[in-house]
Amino acid sequence: MQIEFKATKRVEQGTGASRRLRRAGQIPGIIYGADTDAQAIAVDHNELYHLLKKEAFHASVLSIDLEGTKHTAVLRDTQWHPFRQQVLHLDFQRVDASHKLHLKVPLHFVNADVCPAVKLGGCMVSHTITELDVECLPANLPAFVEVDLKDLGAGDSVHVSQLKLPEGVTIVQHGEGDPVVATALMVKGAAAEEAAEGEGEAA
Repeated sequence: MQIEFKATKRVEQGTGASRRLRRAGQIPGIIYGADTDAQAIAVDHNELYHLLKKEAFHASVLSIDLEGTKHTAVLRDTQWHPFRQQVLHLDFQRVDASHKLHLKVPLHFVNADVCPAVKLGGCMVSHTITELDVECLPANLPAFVEVDLKDLGAGDSVHVSQLKLPEGVTIVQHGEGDPVVATALMVKGAAAEEAAEGEGEAA
């Protein structure tokens, strides 16, 4: 999915200039990287506020129309006001089609309601990780990585190594081991019922 928005070049910089921009309904920002000088920009607050609510905006290669010139970039940082629903500043990094980028992508959990752990075992599925660090070329960047839970049994877990990644995408591993992505946990009521059934059988 291609997400595009407009931006204007920002000439005046500094705290006072940024404050005036925000009062005018604009967000100060910057585009940097790709061996090109950083460019200060301003974008419409309402438009970007709604785009930031979309999951895909945080894990997509974006197209920024900067006064008629298109820049491909990814969102690197968002600064929010401490208590208002106001975006204070945005950082975008230019991407080069021939260079790999490193980005967090969300995990989408599917089939939790039909897996044996939930349907037969009375478990609930706990999501230990909700996003994944990946590395790939911009053209291969997935909007999300799917976690299929259809075979998850009671007490079982899905690990990072079990995830099916799109072609050209690799996981950026932090630390050692094989992190757990999701686990089927026994709900207290179901656990007590199972224990009582076990005692009844023993008697």
